[in-house]
Amino acid sequence: MAHQFHIVDVFAQERYAGNQLAVVTGAGDLSGGEMQAIAAEMDFSETTFVTGPPENGAWPVRIFTPAEEVPFAGHPTLGTASVIRRQLADGPPDTVALSLQVGEIPVGVRERDGAETLWMRQQSPEFGDTLSRDQPAAVLGLPTDRLDHDWPVQVVSTGLPTIIVPLTDRAALTAIDLDRDAYDSLVGEREAKLVHAVCPDPRGADNDLAVRMFSPYYGVPEDPATGSANGCLAAYLARHGYLGSASVDARVEQGYEMGRPSRLHLAAEDTGEDIAVEVGGRVVPVASGTLV
Repeated sequence: MAHQFHIVDVFAQERYAGNQLAVVTGAGDLSGGEMQAIAAEMDFSETTFVTGPPENGAWPVRIFTPAEEVPFAGHPTLGTASVIRRQLADGPPDTVALSLQVGEIPVGVRERDGAETLWMRQQSPEFGDTLSRDQPAAVLGLPTDRLDHDWPVQVVSTGLPTIIVPLTDRAALTAIDLDRDAYDSLVGEREAKLVHAVCPDPRGADNDLAVRMFSPYYGVPEDPATGSANGCLAAYLARHGYLGSASVDARVEQGYEMGRPSRLHLAAEDTGEDIAVEVGGRVVPVASGTLV
């Protein structure tokens, strides 16, 4: 049976930037093994599969990296919601809800910087272990003094656990040379497989932070734009007052080292009891076709 697919660039300001995503629609007849094979063939950071019409208002979606299925990922959530709005739903509606393994994730549309921007509300964050700097520094191929000692290295999750590693400056961010053996040792038995490095030294004058994200475990040596990890970062920024406040309204750049410049919008508010986390960005259509 033929299946339609759409390719979009997520967190992109224009085509051929941001993070590529393939969305396969009408995928309810595909097995998990077939979905995994298609994701490996696409070889993007993730490929998503819309497996049916909405159930109780939420569209059922599965997400695969080239290596395995994941319960949640940010840019696939926004990109899939954009395809559903434009290709499957009546409207397009202002809000689309996706039913993922982590639960229901709503995606809304509002204008930001003069352009239509999709925003997802992520799950309430969970804060995990604070790590010593030696191992994360070894993973990134950096001396420990290139990690910012004013801020902790910490595991945070809004659905996909991430290790947040604050660096001193963009020179340190650019100098990262991932050590796979050290990475395997760090993530080992940990649930957190994403290593997210951040510095307060972006290229763009309109941006607040620059980041890079690495997750070889999921078949993604480096990701050009990572909604899930940046959601964890938004919670981290709010909890620790990294930007000077428990309220976060920030622009993040990612993907420059890969030739895929990306911009993500982060919003978070730490009330002391909970942290509301939203991640937004533009989605740019690139191509569509049929799997034969």
